[in-house]
Amino acid sequence: MAVETKPWGRLATFGFGFIAMMVGQFAALVALTLWLGQDLTSMPDFSGDGVAVTLIILVSTPIQLLLLAAFARLAGANPFAYLKLTMPRRSEVVFGVAVTAALIVGGNALSWLLGNNIVTAFQSDIFRTAGEAGPLALLCLWFAVIVVTPLGEEVLFRGFLFRGWLRAPNDAWAVIAITAALWALIHLQYDWYVTGQIFAFGLMLGWMRWATGSTILTILLHAMINLEGMLETLVASQWPT
Repeated sequence: MAVETKPWGRLATFGFGFIAMMVGQFAALVALTLWLGQDLTSMPDFSGDGVAVTLIILVSTPIQLLLLAAFARLAGANPFAYLKLTMPRRSEVVFGVAVTAALIVGGNALSWLLGNNIVTAFQSDIFRTAGEAGPLALLCLWFAVIVVTPLGEEVLFRGFLFRGWLRAPNDAWAVIAITAALWALIHLQYDWYVTGQIFAFGLMLGWMRWATGSTILTILLHAMINLEGMLETLVASQWPT
């Protein structure tokens, strides 16, 4: 019987995860400065620039993933096994999709009842600016948001961090909540209300990861959430209120 590799300690897990994320982000900023022909000290505000956001995602995520895989390998593990990149059962996918759809509908209904816009200014801005840059730029934005972002964020939060912090069954809800909170906090482009919604989705994704043992499932569900957000933004751009 194969013995499961012991994960990094909790502090080392956080440190390696932080390093992977920061190295990826720094490399993306360097790429962005080269793209814009500027230096880091004179960078403009690009938070709503769809092309810049796409470039950052496409550069930072592969670097982050490679580093996380390397750290898993340093622990003596197969990176796919360490990060729980295992295929979920069909029943788990069906259940996950149903729960995710219910949360999306519930979140949109709550936003409507509270008088909040379902599509945020950030979503509208990156969609509009990418569209203004041309069809290829807009297509790359869709790919970055729906495919690359879920892969990078889930492997970090529900893969690497979850694996290193979950040591016993009693740890489950604490790890689910902490990873959800950290995931929500990196979304600095949103206000507290949207950040709260992201936290709620994070709790759901963390529970799915714990219940099924599959990070691939959380990647798929995260992609579903982002796809729905992009479709809402597309509709809003075509039929503004």
